[in-house]
Amino acid sequence: MSNSPLTHFNAAGDVHMVDVGAKAVTQRSAVCEGYIEMRPETLALIVNGAHKKGDVLGVARIAGIMASKKTAELIPLCHPLPLTHVEIDLQPQTALNRVYCRTLVKTSGQTGVEMEALTATQIALLTVYDMCKAVDRGMTIQGVRLLEKSGGKSGDWRADAVAAP
Repeated sequence: MSNSPLTHFNAAGDVHMVDVGAKAVTQRSAVCEGYIEMRPETLALIVNGAHKKGDVLGVARIAGIMASKKTAELIPLCHPLPLTHVEIDLQPQTALNRVYCRTLVKTSGQTGVEMEALTATQIALLTVYDMCKAVDRGMTIQGVRLLEKSGGKSGDWRADAVAAP
């Protein structure tokens, strides 16, 4: 018998999908952030629209949105959710040689959207990597984390130190 506070394990300690059927439908949201560091020359290609593959940030934004809608297909115990809003803001930060990503995901449902926001952020940043790897294989994705969530039985949560873009 398991005494684990982890919700994806039943009383026998077996992995299971959490039953959210009795939970109230509430407005829920999650905000995540992350960034991808790169050489200044790579960032200049993105900022100046000079990359041969086209609009890097536009493609990354679409990829992140698409990924948020597929989270339950990627992470085995996630519930499929009807997302009501996905917003991905990608900001070049030339002084830091990086592209900063901030993602907001919303739903009206019985479980939260943290995983959808984290997935969207990661895939948006991975798409920047994919589109730019021919010119800069040393890029690094860092700082991906949940900044805040709202809704549900556990209420609102906010990271102690929210980094500003």
